[in-house]
Amino acid sequence: MEFNKIIAVTGKAGLYQVVSQSKNAIIVASLTDNKRIAINATQNVSLLENIAIYTYEEDIPLLQVFKAMFEKTEGKEAISHKESGKKLEAFFAEVLPDYDAERVYTSNIKKVIQWFNLLVKAGMDFSKIEETSEESAE
Repeated sequence: MEFNKIIAVTGKAGLYQVVSQSKNAIIVASLTDNKRIAINATQNVSLLENIAIYTYEEDIPLLQVFKAMFEKTEGKEAISHKESGKKLEAFFAEVLPDYDAERVYTSNIKKVIQWFNLLVKAGMDFSKIEETSEESAE
């Protein structure tokens, strides 16, 4: 499983891995049940590697946040995304202490934790993933 092929689809729960592309759609497989579906051009899709979290200094790529969460949880799932907002914010502050609390909402934190747990459950090992932006810059 490659991190740069994992997407979130607006209006659909969970995460998906890009399997192939056609002229009008992207074929994706759900990370939870491996069912394949076609995502057409009218649906909003976000590559996880293009998402960043606001901090007071700079935007931190989601992959770095996931790596920090992976280290903190020692490769296990994090707390449930259904915990109270205060617990979610406290956990996120431990992982990313300088996140911008005014621009990163509890709903964002909930989604990041939910995605992290889905990826860990699907077998993703963040300690072995290289960051593609650094590789392409060299």
